[in-house]
Amino acid sequence: MMQLNHYPTAIAQAAQRVNEIDAQLLAVQRVIHRIEGHAERVAAFEPELKNDNQRKARRFEVLLTDQEYQKAVDTVLRLTAEKANAMAHLEYLRNQFSVAKLETRRAIAQQLTDFESRELVGL
Repeated sequence: MMQLNHYPTAIAQAAQRVNEIDAQLLAVQRVIHRIEGHAERVAAFEPELKNDNQRKARRFEVLLTDQEYQKAVDTVLRLTAEKANAMAHLEYLRNQFSVAKLETRRAIAQQLTDFESRELVGL
């Protein structure tokens, strides 16, 4: 267990890590939206596609063959798991800090109680 005064810095660093992962997720999601937009355009302007089902199938086909899209989807999955772990670590630090504060308060209260008991006995 770390010292009480080290928790705020550790908590801030853990929160910053969560924010960094969020920023990475947003960047990858922008890439995904750009690629999906391209797939929509491809499907929308192919004259041989007669209905929405054919366009949806073509869009899906375009996305399946796009390596950048597949890599971006994999990255989103990885970053989502990483963010969940970072959030769990942040919550763990916050809980540890709360426990450390309570233990410190208890120790202070015990010292005061011991001191008052000794005064009553006349030590």
